[in-house]
Amino acid sequence: MTALGPLMVDVAGLALTDSERIRLRHPSVGGVILFARNFESPAQLTALTTEIRALRHPHLLIAVDQEGGRVQRFRDQGFIHLPPMGRLGDVLHQDRQAGIEAARSLGWLMAAQLRQVGVDLSFAPVLDLNRGVSGVIGDRAFAREPAAVTALAIAWISGMKEAGMSAVGKHFPGHGSIAEDSHIAHPVDRRALETIEREDLRPFLALIERFIPALMAAHVIYPAVDDKPAGFSSIWITQMLRQQWQYQGAVFTDDLTMAAAEAGGEIEARVDAALAAGCDMALICNHPEWVDRVLAAREYPADPVREARLAHLMAHGHVPSPNQLVHDPRYPQALAWVERLYDAQTEAGWFLNEE
Repeated sequence: MTALGPLMVDVAGLALTDSERIRLRHPSVGGVILFARNFESPAQLTALTTEIRALRHPHLLIAVDQEGGRVQRFRDQGFIHLPPMGRLGDVLHQDRQAGIEAARSLGWLMAAQLRQVGVDLSFAPVLDLNRGVSGVIGDRAFAREPAAVTALAIAWISGMKEAGMSAVGKHFPGHGSIAEDSHIAHPVDRRALETIEREDLRPFLALIERFIPALMAAHVIYPAVDDKPAGFSSIWITQMLRQQWQYQGAVFTDDLTMAAAEAGGEIEARVDAALAAGCDMALICNHPEWVDRVLAAREYPADPVREARLAHLMAHGHVPSPNQLVHDPRYPQALAWVERLYDAQTEAGWFLNEE
């Protein structure tokens, strides 16, 4: 039995190469994140995840960004294109009970479809606030108000749990109140901690209290707290998240190859800084040569606490066959919500604003 290491990496195409099989068997690797380039059809994707699972025991954690709207890696070929989370906020403002029901239904649909093809985890939901200033967040967030985000996130996570999938709230402690995109810039949120706690942190703290199984840290600097991005900050991750708020779930970094992660130095130093800060798993995407550098330069000792947190995220419960899924009474209910939330102008926007 090989423990899960602290690195999550990606693969290039529709099937594994020999070099990828070697990389994924390395004990420092603990997970694989999939992208649109890894998907051609449900059958192909199932074959890919089956091969990934067969490489290790326990199997590698398999994840994807499948929020809906602009950020949905698998769509068509049987995958329902989900509306952006912001549409759920619109419904909530008109009819609270309808918004809650829609969020639970779509969270279940998203997770159930992923479970069928062997994916353990979706990096969702977004717990950021849509303050109208962040283009990269925007309608990926449920709403502007912390209370609305919290209510919809609880419902969405409940739906995921019904399908046997754990949730990952992002981007701790909040990315929605600054304009800069951490993919291409170095965001800095200069507000006082009291303001952040009163606004952006409220959904995170509410979900921490209810034990969301995992969080993803933002590549954002909050100078009132630390001069390092949150994912590299022991103040944010260890002192505040772990000690002050007693969070026991797993913590992921955002992709360490993003521009905002350059504050951590070379890739080896970025991984070191994230793990030292208290993160459990570091993501290295789209740079397999950087993964190989880290694997050659570092050895990560076994950490039973980290491994238990990650093992807790493995999908669980019965996986319905495609025929069983479409005959589940929750399935037509979810499709009805998709149809209700569909808007032609918004739909065009989703395809024009791919990340």
